[in-house]
Amino acid sequence: MTEICLTFSREVQEETPLRQAAYRMAGIALCQIDLVDGRWLCRLAGTTRDTTSADYLRERFLAVLNDENLRENIERRTAPLRDVIVALAFGALARGREEAA
Repeated sequence: MTEICLTFSREVQEETPLRQAAYRMAGIALCQIDLVDGRWLCRLAGTTRDTTSADYLRERFLAVLNDENLRENIERRTAPLRDVIVALAFGALARGREEAA
């Protein structure tokens, strides 16, 4: 079974995207994430009996993590706009109910 260890600075890498990436990797690898001396330590172990290489696990995890970081960034940047849209939608619903009553 292939095993690798990746480390990330806590100052640069948030925990949530790491955990989301680990979840998305569940089909091909087990992932243990620990905080050690201000760094995230990610241990990945391939779950299949085939010869999944260390390079493949590393590249795949980094690609998934990059995607999760991008999603987190987009969510954070669009949250204010999303909140306005939701408030307007519920405001319109409330006005519609008042007019119907």
